[in-house]
Amino acid sequence: MTNPEIAMAMLAIFIFLVFLGFPVAFTLMALGIIFGYYAYFDPGRMWRAYNRLTEDAGWWDSTSTWLEGFYNNRIFDLFVNQTYNVMSNEVLTAVPLFLFMGYVVERANIVDRLFTTLNIATRNIPGSMGVAALITCALFATATGIVGAVVVLMGLLAFPAMLKARYGDSFAAGIVCAGGTLGILIPPSIMLIVYAATSGVSIVRLYAAAMLPGLTLVGLYLVYILGRAMLQPSIAPRPKPEDLPEVPKLQLAWMILTSFVPLAFLILAVLGSILFGLATPTEAAAIGALGGLVLAAAYRALTFERLRESVYLTVRTTAMVCWLFVGSYTFASVFSYLGGEHLISEFVGGLNLSPVQFLILAQLIIFLLGWPLEWSEIVIIFVPIFLPLLPMFGIDPLFFGVLVAVNLQTSFLTPPMAMSAYYLKGVAPAHVKLTSIFAGSLPFVFMVFICMILLYQFPQIVFALPDMLYGR
Repeated sequence: MTNPEIAMAMLAIFIFLVFLGFPVAFTLMALGIIFGYYAYFDPGRMWRAYNRLTEDAGWWDSTSTWLEGFYNNRIFDLFVNQTYNVMSNEVLTAVPLFLFMGYVVERANIVDRLFTTLNIATRNIPGSMGVAALITCALFATATGIVGAVVVLMGLLAFPAMLKARYGDSFAAGIVCAGGTLGILIPPSIMLIVYAATSGVSIVRLYAAAMLPGLTLVGLYLVYILGRAMLQPSIAPRPKPEDLPEVPKLQLAWMILTSFVPLAFLILAVLGSILFGLATPTEAAAIGALGGLVLAAAYRALTFERLRESVYLTVRTTAMVCWLFVGSYTFASVFSYLGGEHLISEFVGGLNLSPVQFLILAQLIIFLLGWPLEWSEIVIIFVPIFLPLLPMFGIDPLFFGVLVAVNLQTSFLTPPMAMSAYYLKGVAPAHVKLTSIFAGSLPFVFMVFICMILLYQFPQIVFALPDMLYGR
């Protein structure tokens, strides 16, 4: 039953309900089933059950037959099939394993040692503590892929240390917020797994494609921190000898060996096994989960309570992702069946856009969606609307996925949602205002824009590594 107007009304109602604060996954499922019941309504199929009733049928037979007729609608078959397809998706199997690795590493007291070591190692460069905080964020975000966990932990560890060292509130807050979001871009990113499952792109090639853009963004962040510290030393003073005493080189080497090397080795083992074809992403995630347990045990931080918390948080987050997929697939199927996807394709095709103009329009829409929505909702719900349009403009979905991953950095940094800012505000000292955190994050948003422009101008930043490892 093609009816594009109903499809667009369905999309508008969903956006309205999300703004009211309704749970996204269950809103998607409810709207998918309600509008799907209309879309797949078949009177003949429904009344066949009713016609089996006889005049002398008992109450129970009449009620059960009526219910059979009511549920004799293909939307319920679709919902069951979509649920099964999501739960049996091999790509998504890696999600709970990577999450478990991240939550175990988070609770292993590795990050405080890493930050202390990097702070000492970089003490002689401008903005040394900010540089140490960003590198720690990048490594920890890579190991966990969980933005909230990274921002909160670094907000408790590095942010007070920077304030004590007389760093500007906004400058220090921006470093923590921006660094904490890198986990959705740099592999092994949960967001990239979700995009791969949504688009059908190889997760292995996607991981390889995201590596150089991720390092490019980290480099731009470091350039901003160093440049700002040199141009405005008052917001990032050099450490005093009494605050950060000199450490003998042998002792510093030992500190690096015990704090930086184990975590770096775990990350490289996981990514290397994926990129060089030694293991599938799911197998590599299992290696990472085991490595996280070994690392926590080596640091004597593996307690039953921490293990229980890690398992609970893993199950909770995985359930959220899976139900989002179930709701999104159901919603998208009904939306497409009603003709909404075709209507959007016709509209975009009628604009006579060039590929670059389409990319800019798509990324602008995703950027604006990042204000009220989180990355999971954008990738699972709205990105699939753009995917069927990519062949029309000759755009590789691999390139598009990396651009989306870079763009979604802004969804954590731009108000009104800016979840990184709210995470940090929740653990920051009372005198640090939310507006100061927003102000400190905005320069990093401009760095994201610069990174996207570089990817537009030099697409080989995306394609070089996957082409080198796997060919075209």
